Amino acid sequence: MAATTHDINDLKRRMQGALGVLKHELSGLRTGRASANLLEPVQVEAYGTHMPLSQVATVSVPEPRLLSVQVWDRSMVHAVEKAITASNLGLNPQTEGQVIRLRIPELNEERRKELVKVAHKYAEAAKVAVRHVRRDGIDVIKKLEKDHEISKDDHERYSADIQKATDQMIQEVDQMLAHKEKEILTV
Repeated sequence: MAATTHDINDLKRRMQGALGVLKHELSGLRTGRASANLLEPVQVEAYGTHMPLSQVATVSVPEPRLLSVQVWDRSMVHAVEKAITASNLGLNPQTEGQVIRLRIPELNEERRKELVKVAHKYAEAAKVAVRHVRRDGIDVIKKLEKDHEISKDDHERYSADIQKATDQMIQEVDQMLAHKEKEILTV
């Protein structure tokens, strides 16, 4: 169970963690434009282990619909190319020496709608996580009141503070979702 004292700052920190996860998940969703974040989930088999692409190459965005991956070690170019192809991002690598270029194809209307649904799923998971944190905070307050460590008035005030923080976080989730939805649907 949670701590036996009420700490609104700890609850807010945990709620911010849920927002951070949502932000990370949304950054990985493809829009019609190139973004270096698109390649974050790519794992490269390098030096006998799996490592993030960012540890073997530099990703840049020279044009709105082009990603450029500068591989640091010439022997790793093929492994990076293979990892990008295997990542199911729908990108076709074109290698020129130690530079891999990735053209971002146009998204069709059906694919855009699918991506919006995925974004909504991520947002709903973040809202659920925030509500779980709220529930944990309310449970602690109920226990404190039951053990006569806080008064009924304190219980009401703390509950209102937790609800206010929850509402604020849910509003931020909705704003992030609306922004990403607009970004995805913009042609």
